[in-house]
Amino acid sequence: MIAHLRGKLLSKRPGQIIVETGGVGYEVSVSVPTYAGLPAAGADVSLHIYTQVREDLIALYGFLLSAEKELFERLITVSGIGPKLAITILSGMPAEEMAAAIRANDLARLTRIPGIGKKTAERMVLELRDKLPGAQPAAAPALSALEDDVLSALMNLGYQRAAAEKALASLTNKNGSFEGIFRQALAALSR
Repeated sequence: MIAHLRGKLLSKRPGQIIVETGGVGYEVSVSVPTYAGLPAAGADVSLHIYTQVREDLIALYGFLLSAEKELFERLITVSGIGPKLAITILSGMPAEEMAAAIRANDLARLTRIPGIGKKTAERMVLELRDKLPGAQPAAAPALSALEDDVLSALMNLGYQRAAAEKALASLTNKNGSFEGIFRQALAALSR
């Protein structure tokens, strides 16, 4: 697994560079912030590398900053985001701003990135909010026994815990029967 490359920058163009190390030229995909921070062709360069290995492909993704590589690695854990889309996402805004937008649940800002729709932005927030550096784990809301039963039923139906908790929190009238609260939560989840 290639984790770091140091060598001569043979060529660069937006999204892709070639780095020569030990007589071998490695083609590396890069984000816009990394591309902007690169020296001119012919200069020495040092990159943090993520290596993607599939049966038909070995692809290298390079980053000048280790923090950008870490965010890239977290992005590709989100369902529906592969390495190419993650590079596009990182090109859409600086890593620090993206982490702040995810922690703040700023879907409007995230959906302005090309290739990111509302559902992908929601998945990013849901799956990454508590995993990003500087994130404070969300405190679990205090639930009554009845709400806890409804939460369990929703999770048994396949809903993510965070989404079910959010639906329960959005209910205005939590007094009633299990069935009534359950139906309200299902309605909130289907919106």
